[in-house]
Amino acid sequence: MDYDGTESLQLVSGWSAISGLGRRSCPKWRSSSTSESCSRVGEEFNMPSLLKRGDIMIGGIFPVFNKEIASISTFDQKPSGVRCAGFDLRVFRWTQVLAFAIEEINEDTMLLPNISLGYRILDSCASPTNTLRAALSLAGGEEETEPGVSCLPAISALIAESGSSQSLAVAGTLGPFKLPIVSYFSTCACLSDRSKYPTFFRTIASDYFQAKALAALVQRFGWRWIGAIQSDNDYGRHGVLAFKQEVKKLGVCIAFVGTILRTYPVEKIKAVVEMIKQSGIKVVLAFVPEGDFYPLMTEMVKQNITGIQWIASEAWITAPRPSTPEIYQAFGGALGFVVQKMAIPKLKPFLTGINPYKDASSTFVREFWKSMVGCKVVLPGEHADDSHAICAGNETIINSQDVFFNVTQLRVSYNVYKAVYAVAQALHQLIFCQAVAEKTAQPCLNLADIQPKQVTDHLQRVSFKNQFGDNVFFDENGDPPASYDLINWQLRDGQVQHVTLGHFASTANGNYELSIRERDIVWRTGNTVPISVCSVECPLGTRKAQIKGKPICCFDCIPCPDGTITNTTGAADCIPCKKEFWSNERRTECIPKTIEFLTYYEPMGIALTVVSLMGASLSMATMLIFICYRNTPVIKASNSELSIFLLFSLFLCFLCPLTFIGEPTVWACMLRHTAFGVTFALCISCILGKTIVVVTAFKASFPGSKVAGKFGPMQQRVIVCCCTLVQILICVLWLKISPPFPALVFKHSNKKIILECNTGSEAAFYAVLGYIGLLSIICLILAFLARKLPDNFNEAKFITFSMLIFCAVWIAFIPAYVSSPGKFTVAVEIFAILSSAFSLLFSIFAPKCYIILIKPEKNTKKHVMGKMFNVGQLIF
Repeated sequence: MDYDGTESLQLVSGWSAISGLGRRSCPKWRSSSTSESCSRVGEEFNMPSLLKRGDIMIGGIFPVFNKEIASISTFDQKPSGVRCAGFDLRVFRWTQVLAFAIEEINEDTMLLPNISLGYRILDSCASPTNTLRAALSLAGGEEETEPGVSCLPAISALIAESGSSQSLAVAGTLGPFKLPIVSYFSTCACLSDRSKYPTFFRTIASDYFQAKALAALVQRFGWRWIGAIQSDNDYGRHGVLAFKQEVKKLGVCIAFVGTILRTYPVEKIKAVVEMIKQSGIKVVLAFVPEGDFYPLMTEMVKQNITGIQWIASEAWITAPRPSTPEIYQAFGGALGFVVQKMAIPKLKPFLTGINPYKDASSTFVREFWKSMVGCKVVLPGEHADDSHAICAGNETIINSQDVFFNVTQLRVSYNVYKAVYAVAQALHQLIFCQAVAEKTAQPCLNLADIQPKQVTDHLQRVSFKNQFGDNVFFDENGDPPASYDLINWQLRDGQVQHVTLGHFASTANGNYELSIRERDIVWRTGNTVPISVCSVECPLGTRKAQIKGKPICCFDCIPCPDGTITNTTGAADCIPCKKEFWSNERRTECIPKTIEFLTYYEPMGIALTVVSLMGASLSMATMLIFICYRNTPVIKASNSELSIFLLFSLFLCFLCPLTFIGEPTVWACMLRHTAFGVTFALCISCILGKTIVVVTAFKASFPGSKVAGKFGPMQQRVIVCCCTLVQILICVLWLKISPPFPALVFKHSNKKIILECNTGSEAAFYAVLGYIGLLSIICLILAFLARKLPDNFNEAKFITFSMLIFCAVWIAFIPAYVSSPGKFTVAVEIFAILSSAFSLLFSIFAPKCYIILIKPEKNTKKHVMGKMFNVGQLIF
């Protein structure tokens, strides 16, 4: 809370006032004290007060009048006394609660038995300057002007003040002298600094906690773009600063901070109103005392600015002056936190018993009577003006229904009550060293020896439960536990009501809990929660993109890149999907990637399967032809045994692609590569055997040459077996050391996972291919040497042509295999197998089948042998 003023501290002749701090007089008073015997320190300030003598004195400073009447000092005469205006009934009740609490304590035979508490209450006029004057007056007590005359002692504790700026002035000045100060309404978090204000306590929670409560409220309703109004004093500045620090953690932005003060000219107030209008903000926090905020409220009503949801600090949310139907037009539905309320039933008789005729010299009581009854009490010899009627003396307030007498919803008043009892408990601990029975309680400390530091030390350790069940204690910073009620401005029966709709409190583990009855809230915008954002929350599948030069709450929404998602609104970053997943089209969830491999039922798989089976069928058909016509000259001349072996190996080569189609498994991966390597090694070995036979036969110099005899059927079989066995050994080592295995490949496609066979050992894989290539090159060279044989039997030409195609296919296969993505890699490998197998089948066997089936007249020994008797001799 704050009743802060902005007046600068003036020079006061008060430093001598604290010279008597801690000096005590005898606790027994004369029946009356006169100016001749006692002089009150700071008396020259001429400050109105309330006074009750006691063995121990407690001071009180309250802004009973809320405005100081400025005066100009001419320095040619003594300055006039402090003049204040604007009597505040609410604050006057606070003073009466202090008096009531002390009266209760004096009647209590347990707390301070045989010891009376007294009080002296001064007015601060809501000004730091006057607060300091009052503090110096109270701290100095009264000085003796006659030897042996007992006078009013200095205070043992000070109940002050409502405004943070005023409390800062008092705590900073009196703190070094260890005088305990207990505030009932100063909430600035800066006052919790024990290094600066070691003797400051308070019965209202710090703005540090209120800032947390307000931030929790803002977070609860999703407001991200709000404005703030602060008072130009410690209360407003520190309060908004604490709030900004809290909401920054939540990603909330403050669009503007307007500064106001009750003493500001109208132009400054209008400038703040214009700023609110231009911003378009729908939610505004006002961390301002009621006195500073009221001018802006009236200007808002005057300009008919509605539709703004106001968030209030505890300084004005329950203040009576702005709680009118007129102000409600612009501020209805306001939400704010206040300290918990409490009922003090016994207080009402005390309040209704106030009478100026009991203490007619009290300015406070006379002003109260004037406000309540409407007439002025005139003292003897006092000049009566015509502004108010003169009281007849028979007026009464016993049956008054004024809100002043409503003691069921006390908030600040209850804080004053707790502050007085906290001081009394500290004094009890100090004076009565041991817990003793009521009737035998004896002080263990002379009252005149009580020092402020002792009271401060015991006040820090105070912890008790009062008669209302409320635990009263102070933490290491002098703060009480945080507990707030959430208030909502509602209009009922033409009157503004402060309806409690929630609660905020600290928990045992240090966290905070906020509970709200949201259904019962009356919003400024009607029944719906106001929306206040700079940019609408980004929908699912998009992320925030900060707009350069604007606060973090102002952003654009951009779609998430492929492979990333956002599954919550307002996400700052996109979440990348796991390796096996990919984002859907809306980028709202990660879905499993499609696992892709060459299947039998897709068009490419079907085509390759058909072609493979066709090649196998042709190979088998050709083999059957060769078996059926094995005794004809053409077949005999082409070495029927090697031809049948070659056809069988081609049959197996055509079946190899079938192992490449379908889902790769461990066995399928091992089979496809080894079967391919062995079958093609067998195939090329047979061709190599045929080529060696042909070349050897035609290179022999005369019939019956020993060279030709060295390559008979047995040698041919040994060549085929040995060449094939080498490939088998390579494959066995491959499977033993690092066999092929099925693997998921992610690099070829973002949306798909390629399931393919990893070769395991690349060296073994290329060894298999290299060996086939080596056999092919040897065959090609030997066939090339025999290319000029007679045309009627020139099988070497067909072998040369077939090997050229074979080598060309596998040379082209290597770059195609490396560059093909996904399942197309398998398709390229199958295509290479089929192409090379078909080239061998057609190049070597098509001419022979043509002669056997189409030109049987050429299938004679004479035609086949021609002039080459050496060949015929070898073959036949």
